[in-house]
Amino acid sequence: MDESAQNLRNRLHGTLIAAAATPMTGSGEVDLGVVGRYLAGLVSDGAGALAVLAHTGRGPYLAPGVRAEVIGLAVALGVPVLVGVGGGEDDPVAQARAAAELGADGVLVFPSEGDRVALHDEVWRAARLPMIAFDLYTRPCPPATMRELLRHPGVAGLKTALLSDAMGCQRAITLTRQAGRLAITGEDRMFGPSLLWGAQAALVGIAAASVDVTAAVLDAYRGSDLRAFEEASARLDRLASITFTEPMEGYVQRMLWLAAAEGRIPAAHACDPYGPPLPAEEAALFGRPLS
Repeated sequence: MDESAQNLRNRLHGTLIAAAATPMTGSGEVDLGVVGRYLAGLVSDGAGALAVLAHTGRGPYLAPGVRAEVIGLAVALGVPVLVGVGGGEDDPVAQARAAAELGADGVLVFPSEGDRVALHDEVWRAARLPMIAFDLYTRPCPPATMRELLRHPGVAGLKTALLSDAMGCQRAITLTRQAGRLAITGEDRMFGPSLLWGAQAALVGIAAASVDVTAAVLDAYRGSDLRAFEEASARLDRLASITFTEPMEGYVQRMLWLAAAEGRIPAAHACDPYGPPLPAEEAALFGRPLS
């Protein structure tokens, strides 16, 4: 394991990494002032690190210039920054190289249709940034491939985001820890259980708003008050039950609505033009902050 990957693993251990959305208008325009204030708010409310341009941030759809500006805003906040690479038509190797030049601490590599190990190796050789492998519900990682990825010297950890596959999540956490890498939960609908199964950090889209709800679960888990952990987990589950539901890709829009309701972003920038259409009555659920 490369020293840089070890260092990132150690820095992120126990950390809540907010998978930040990218506030934009219905036509996809990004106001960098809005983005900067939004990212700063996530950090001030409890996020110890940021993952930008990942699945929640619609990174695969954004132009290189916009991506660069978002990365710069995140890096300026002084917390560890992971950047999503791949998942779209643009070259993930070039995206990783740009992230390195802009001061990112690591990259979250989207799962690919082809040889995942070869992709990670190309990204590593080009950018020399520590990598977080990604076991995503839309393209789960076969166990044999996962084992090989976790032997790569540049892989600092693995994020599992399987949503409803409890056994797959448990397997991923076990294999990651056995390999000496950081087991990261991205399980918005199995958050508390994934901690009990051994996850050592969190990188979740549910922390794109109401950051304190997710942070409270981690804080309670580190403590000794079982009832506090139960209550914090139940609160997060209530939020997840209305944000991470079918159509699942609609969760980005729901989190943006919630961010607007909390005053984090203007309503005009709480749009996800890349997600599925959602009924107007669903938007009414997020007209005010949720408790």
